Amino acid sequence: MKLIVTYVIGLIFGVGISMSGMANPAKVLNFFDFFGVWDPSLMFVMGGAVVVSFFGYRFVFKRYETPAFEPKFIVPTSRVIDAKLVGGSLVFGVGWGIAGFCPGGALPALGTFNPQVWLFFVALVAGIFAAKVLMKYTAARAARRAA
Repeated sequence: MKLIVTYVIGLIFGVGISMSGMANPAKVLNFFDFFGVWDPSLMFVMGGAVVVSFFGYRFVFKRYETPAFEPKFIVPTSRVIDAKLVGGSLVFGVGWGIAGFCPGGALPALGTFNPQVWLFFVALVAGIFAAKVLMKYTAARAARRAA
């Protein structure tokens, strides 16, 4: 049942991303083109998502003590702004601005079989693995310094 619910949620997300046009890199890149053909629709899509998430989290946390398919809710608790957070945000933003895709918009667009989307996806996966290797390396280096 958990897998079915996960699939349905992903399907709803993908349909929403596709219907809003956010799977189209030109639409996303036009949002960053302030002095050209600026398109503010991304701002409205993201703003709508933030509003729905804001009220959705409050509703769920008030109504339910635990999620349906997990022993507890898993939400970020750290409020620390560190180099890892800032660096990851910069890499994400620059990649989004260059490619016109964020991971959420690229996944539904894989179904278009556009080679650019697949190239982005391969680069995304490579970046995830590179980040994991870098995190292990820096953790091991920090442990050596502490010892």
